[in-house]
Amino acid sequence: MATTKKMLQEEVRAGEGIARVLEEAGIDMVFGIQGGNMGRVYDGLYDHQDSVRCVLVRHEQLASVMAEVYGRLTGKPGVCIGQGIFMLANGFLGTLEAHFGSSPMLFLTDFSDVAPFTQHAPYQSGTGDYGAADTRNALAAITKQTVVAHTPREAVHATQLAIKHALSGERGPVGVIYHSACFGGTVDPDARPVLYPTQHYLPQRLPADPVSVEAAAKALCAAERPVIIAGNGVRISQAYDGLSQLAELVGAPVATTASGKGVYPETGSMALGVCGNFGQSSANNYIGQADLVLAVGTRLGPADTTNENPDLIDPSRQTLVQIDIEPKNASWSFPCDTVVIGDAQLALGQIAKAVRGVGTPSATTLEARNQSLAETREAGGFFDSPHYTSDAIPIMPPRVFKELHDVIDDNALITCDAGENRLFMTHFFQTKGPGTLLMPGIGAMGYAIPAALAGKLVDPDRQCIAVTGDGGFGMAMNGIMTARDENIPIVTVILNNSALGWVKHGQGNRTIASSFAEMNFAEVAKAMGVNGIRVEKPGDVAGAIKEALSSGVPTVVDVVTAFDGLSFRDVTSALTQG
Repeated sequence: MATTKKMLQEEVRAGEGIARVLEEAGIDMVFGIQGGNMGRVYDGLYDHQDSVRCVLVRHEQLASVMAEVYGRLTGKPGVCIGQGIFMLANGFLGTLEAHFGSSPMLFLTDFSDVAPFTQHAPYQSGTGDYGAADTRNALAAITKQTVVAHTPREAVHATQLAIKHALSGERGPVGVIYHSACFGGTVDPDARPVLYPTQHYLPQRLPADPVSVEAAAKALCAAERPVIIAGNGVRISQAYDGLSQLAELVGAPVATTASGKGVYPETGSMALGVCGNFGQSSANNYIGQADLVLAVGTRLGPADTTNENPDLIDPSRQTLVQIDIEPKNASWSFPCDTVVIGDAQLALGQIAKAVRGVGTPSATTLEARNQSLAETREAGGFFDSPHYTSDAIPIMPPRVFKELHDVIDDNALITCDAGENRLFMTHFFQTKGPGTLLMPGIGAMGYAIPAALAGKLVDPDRQCIAVTGDGGFGMAMNGIMTARDENIPIVTVILNNSALGWVKHGQGNRTIASSFAEMNFAEVAKAMGVNGIRVEKPGDVAGAIKEALSSGVPTVVDVVTAFDGLSFRDVTSALTQG
């Protein structure tokens, strides 16, 4: 007997209906700035503040990054809200991150169409008419889908469809644009088309095809030297346990891509570290000698494969098995012998079960593989650098990372920014737990601070530390104001070398437009009303970070770091250089 009920039992305005959709989907916070007709959505959210928190930011860029990170960490669509023309101007950073990184996200905005004067020298309009910006086409270029709503009923339904699209298949950002007509009337619960509860639009995870699972298991069991490359898809699927269990079951060491760094702890028994252009030589060397490569949740892009160097991955001498939720990603960069299409969490569990059925490797084989891993790590100097203990002044960045590693909790969330500081983090910082590091996939500055803000909101009991350069901090320092306003006690560690490090090192002796004036960001932080700690000596780094973590308030740790003595070239893979 059918029991599906209507979503609405009484007439409501569009803003109220949109708020109910978010609530029904389990989305418990949104990020943005009011403006234009989007104030009507906030008016609807006013009566739902007990279940949906509205986080006010100082810039739309931060709202988009916070929404992207919320989606990555929770698996529910993160929501950024703002007025159309200004969301187009400022809100695309997090949207691009969601697009490239497959994070579920909703980009809610309006046309600012000033109807009925839309076609008469429009002001701030984004309808695409003469003289106006084209919001739909601009947003459609960087989202999975963009939906336009023209009536109150369409506004509610479009929001439901956006959630469905954001979560279906390979996840990603979806745009919803509300015409001003959406907010001029009410939704009649008895009119057609009928609106049904949002739960019916939430897709279910489906298992992978048993035939491909069996083929993958047999290939793993037949391999003499298997290795796993894990990407950001493991994080999106929350497949940490499945990855670890399969790796230990077959004795396959785990390397990660840069965007997947942290999906397997680099302190783990099977860890190889990051592979690719700026990773660990142990990872690249082991992969190059493997006879089978299992790629999980990664598209195997050029940066992850040292520009597709055949000494790393070569389908003519290696068996390639790929797990991905999106068929279009399968055999994209390299032809694969076996492709498993499905959610990483489910697929890894299915393959592990099938491996047990085929027959797991013997104890002798597992011992030999573990010994080979240990030898490779020792030969490659696995997270072993003299810079970790350097007493040089200004402070060497690896010394900062080692001190940070030693004082944080095992489950602390570290968020990276872009630039040379991110390359150093990729190479020198050793993650301690699964799912403990986030970095910008597209490599744009200004990511670390809003990412840490979102992480702390998602899990208030977790230590959240943003690691950024002075360039990235300058782009996102308004996030410290949000941290103060919204009582979000993140810690921000700045590698302050008064330069765009990657750029300036790349310029050699022809430096131009790559240096900053010296700045004391600890004093800037204090002027913003938060804690600021200036660190100029290596021996003071650990104490400053401990003080910041225990303070219970937003704190900026401004570390004066060396520009000379280390550059991106020092962490570039020999395979890339070759």
